[in-house]
Amino acid sequence: MSFERSIGWLSPANAWNGDYIEELYEQWLHDDQAVPETWRNFFEGFALAQETPGSVDAKEAAAQARVIALIDAYRREGHFVAALDPLGNNRTELPELELSFFGFGTSDLDRVFDVGTYKLKDSNGPRMKLRDILESLKKTYCRSMGVEYMHIQDLETRQWLQHQMETTHNEPVFDKSWKLFILKGLTDAEVLESFTHTRYPGQKRFSLEGGEALIPAMRYLAEKSAVHGVEEIVLGMAHRGRLNVLANIMGMSYEDIFSQFEGYYNEDSYGDGDVKYHKGFSYDYKTREGKDIHLSLTSNPSHLEAVNPVVQGRARAKQRQHGDTGSRRKVLPLLMHGDAAFAGQGLVAETLNLSQLKGYRTGGTIHIIINNQIGFTTSPEDARSTTYATDVAKMIEAPIFHVNGDDAEAVIHAMDLALRFRQEFGRDIVIDMLCYRKHGHNESDEPAFTQPLMYRKIKQHPTPRKGYAQKLMAEGSLSEDEEKQIFQAFQDQLQDALEKVRQNKQAPKVQAYEARWIGLDHAYDDQTVDTSVSHDMLLKVGKALTSVPEGFALNKKVARKLPDFFQAIEQGGTIDWAQGELLGFGSLLYEGTPVRLSGQDSARGTFSHRHAVWQDIETQDSYAPLNHIDANQAHFCVYNSLLSEAAVLGFDFGYALSEPQMLILWEAQFGDFANGAQVIIDQFIVSSDSKWQRTNGITMLLPHGYEGQGPEHSHAYLERYLQACAENNIQVCNLTTPAQYFHALRRQMRRPFRRPLIIMAPKSLLRHPRAQSPITDLTDSHFHEILPDPNPKTTAAKRLLLCSGKVYYDLLQRQEKEEHPEDTAIVRVEQFYPFCHWRMKEIKERYAGAKDVFWVQEEPQNRGGWAFMLPYLFEFFEDKPIAFVGRDASASPATASFKRHVAEQEAIVEHAFTYQLSDAERKRRSFTTIAV
Repeated sequence: MSFERSIGWLSPANAWNGDYIEELYEQWLHDDQAVPETWRNFFEGFALAQETPGSVDAKEAAAQARVIALIDAYRREGHFVAALDPLGNNRTELPELELSFFGFGTSDLDRVFDVGTYKLKDSNGPRMKLRDILESLKKTYCRSMGVEYMHIQDLETRQWLQHQMETTHNEPVFDKSWKLFILKGLTDAEVLESFTHTRYPGQKRFSLEGGEALIPAMRYLAEKSAVHGVEEIVLGMAHRGRLNVLANIMGMSYEDIFSQFEGYYNEDSYGDGDVKYHKGFSYDYKTREGKDIHLSLTSNPSHLEAVNPVVQGRARAKQRQHGDTGSRRKVLPLLMHGDAAFAGQGLVAETLNLSQLKGYRTGGTIHIIINNQIGFTTSPEDARSTTYATDVAKMIEAPIFHVNGDDAEAVIHAMDLALRFRQEFGRDIVIDMLCYRKHGHNESDEPAFTQPLMYRKIKQHPTPRKGYAQKLMAEGSLSEDEEKQIFQAFQDQLQDALEKVRQNKQAPKVQAYEARWIGLDHAYDDQTVDTSVSHDMLLKVGKALTSVPEGFALNKKVARKLPDFFQAIEQGGTIDWAQGELLGFGSLLYEGTPVRLSGQDSARGTFSHRHAVWQDIETQDSYAPLNHIDANQAHFCVYNSLLSEAAVLGFDFGYALSEPQMLILWEAQFGDFANGAQVIIDQFIVSSDSKWQRTNGITMLLPHGYEGQGPEHSHAYLERYLQACAENNIQVCNLTTPAQYFHALRRQMRRPFRRPLIIMAPKSLLRHPRAQSPITDLTDSHFHEILPDPNPKTTAAKRLLLCSGKVYYDLLQRQEKEEHPEDTAIVRVEQFYPFCHWRMKEIKERYAGAKDVFWVQEEPQNRGGWAFMLPYLFEFFEDKPIAFVGRDASASPATASFKRHVAEQEAIVEHAFTYQLSDAERKRRSFTTIAV
């Protein structure tokens, strides 16, 4: 496997064609931005040369300019000939870097040129021999570290990087103590892998072997982060090397590591857990100087890059907890990637796109790519269309350090530079550590099936530890006896830990409900929670929501609704959905609970209903009324997100993972758009409690309801969430009144546990004249999982209709047209899961006289709530016939024809009230389908 990649473009020098250069020069004189940056640098150098004392002719000035272009070329393209591949497949020549390309020959090597502001390490003043200039450039850009940074548009950033690299030749200087620190890290990494490989042959562990330099580099990062003001590092990574990181960085005991290999588990522990190379952990790392820095490794499934936005959300939450919402320097996100995944997964680009957005920035992330030069069995030429796996990072102008993984000192130098860059500029930076994978994709795989030549080299290649130990012994920093002692001491430590585990048979510890989660470890229960509020509180919140600041030019359509809103609160009138939501948010804020809402167009609301942020129509200034309730209130944040579901939902899930005392909501523009975040939903939200032993209070708002807008704008795939329900893992609601929504939001924060809340949010109900709630439902009531028919006369009904969501109002309208409306009762299931048995028992007893039970839904039979509800209907109405009324099963969620939609909707409602079950259908102990 060759690291060498073809270069698909050439320098614009065009072999120094005179006419071409003259044409570009004329363009530059007229407008210096009209030519590419390389040529701007060239002509600037030409002008510098003309102004240099002693420049006597144009030929000398042109030669001076060519030297400036040479320096620029090495900065831009030197990485192509750097010694990056530990297996030796490196390019050694590039025509665009040859002296002849710039019009020089070997006879020019001793000519002296003015390097001006170019601060090369070996320069003695502003003038240097061409030979020394060339040597200085090669040392800086063409050894174990190659750099891409000339794509960065900001001049200050480029100059900072140039100064840091060119004044040092990218050559780290470590004293003996640091060298032994590096050797110890390499030893710990290698010995742990070889030890477990021999004790547990064939067991998957996704070995770090070949990339052991990661361990001393991460230890160095922890040491130096504390010096640079970092108090916490939030980490995310895939499988490879995870066990090594857990043991040798995160502080998980070797006993706990081996306990997982032995298969010991605690029968009393909750949930199913996950494999050992997916798990997270937290640890207080103590530096050599005695400082503590907290490390949090985030759990991650096999969807390799899915953890990226989760880490960003966790980091953002922790920055708020540290009071670091300005510079964001105290909490550092660190993401480790595989090369194939970084290039191949779209979520990488989505997360990079978050990096500088107001609602999602975290002050810069350090990315480390453990570059195996292979993805499973796929070579780079089949895995990407770019030269490097890192090219996607150029979209945010991140500097990229390519570094040879066998050169541990170079890797650590890159880490040091990355840390200082991040702290200086608050931007992302990438370290691409080229290494190799000693075994196959996992330890039971045979890599020689597909990469025989590569693995022949790997088999003969010395380990990074051996290579570094030999280097230290050659320079006199280490003796052979010291090297053996370091190796054997750690080997003995691991053996002692293994014997202890086998003797005690102790299961590994689980970290949960610590720090800010203390007190939230209660099991889910469906007991009623008092979520009512005082009328005085509503008046205070309402006053803030309806008061326009002096001099603020508010849109008239928004302004004219405000007096009626406040009057409804003041006089005990009714409120609509958006008003109930704002009052719910405001009441929590007033009580000290912060609220974060993000999603596409969430500030205004997709359906122009929320208006949580006002815009001055003259100045475009923003004003959030919810932040002006009381001097001691909590803060309200609402953000219009980038056009992404996976990255933003992952971010907000991560935020909620670290901040249980804030109501955190993610809103889809339409409910079915959550499809784009399915990995986050499946791997984190619905399974978090069972897989990771970590609960989460994220609230998802998914607009759902059939209004004839076609398949993409009707359905939030309710059935998918219901299929994932088990072990009280999530809450799934389809609400029908503003008061129910108000209480659901408050209930989410007022119980001694957290579970994700999935709400099928409304669309047409936002303005439906019947979807209103009296103020008394906010002050004198609470949340109801199931709502009985509001007409008390329906207790004697012979026909019982159960439904959920918007279809209730269609049924209600039809009920009121009946000659005897009390003959049919309509019951609303507001919370599907966890299913509230005691409320359904009340419903059964309330309508004991009903002869027939119908489940009515808008969705096709294979969708919606029917399949979920059927077992409960059998359980509670075992003596009654049960019928389904709704659309026939369909591969697509809805019709695209509005006329057909209306006809189907009318037929559903009509059948619900008029279909008469036959005697045979009543006797049959199954259900009847009435599909339209």
